[in-house]
Amino acid sequence: MKTVKILICVVLSALAFAACSDTETYADQKKKERSAINRYIANQKIKVISEEQFFAQDTTTDVSKNEYVLFESNGVCMQIVRKGCGEKIEEGESTTVLCRFNEYNLIESDTTLQLTNIYQYAWLVDKMNVRNTSGTFTASFDTRSSLMYIRYKTAAVPSGWLVPLRYVNIGRPTKEGDEVAKVNLIVPHSEGQDDAARYVYPCRYEITFERGR
Repeated sequence: MKTVKILICVVLSALAFAACSDTETYADQKKKERSAINRYIANQKIKVISEEQFFAQDTTTDVSKNEYVLFESNGVCMQIVRKGCGEKIEEGESTTVLCRFNEYNLIESDTTLQLTNIYQYAWLVDKMNVRNTSGTFTASFDTRSSLMYIRYKTAAVPSGWLVPLRYVNIGRPTKEGDEVAKVNLIVPHSEGQDDAARYVYPCRYEITFERGR
């Protein structure tokens, strides 16, 4: 009887250990996230530049060299494909910004679309209500016109989406040659949408910004 009890204890201990081993900690999740980001950067031959170099280049990234600037404070990597027409959102200004985007989950795949209003849902342009308060941008999605709101059930705009607003122009094309701003982003979970924050995965985005009416 004593031997049976010992065997039961051994089996239960083994099961408990296996359960603990299968449980992914937050640290494990962040490590997997970092690996996914590094893998994408390596696969795409991205040249990561510092903020110092970015500012020395007049807040531009050389697309021909596939440059992305890394913002150390939040881990967001940004490539400015087009600065865009029009003007920047001024301090104290509130405006609407229209966005079209592709979203990819870098843990799952860097080529499979997770969400888009460029291909699917092309009729639905995400509208953000944006305010610039002393250089700090805040924004919310218009719940009447937002694929992000429909998908993630929150009007909160991912912090990573706001990073480019300091550096690109938000205008509307009015003449031949005018183009809206376009950026590529690598956004860690801490700066991402609700699911990314909850399940700890990074996303890459292709986003265009256009001033609303």
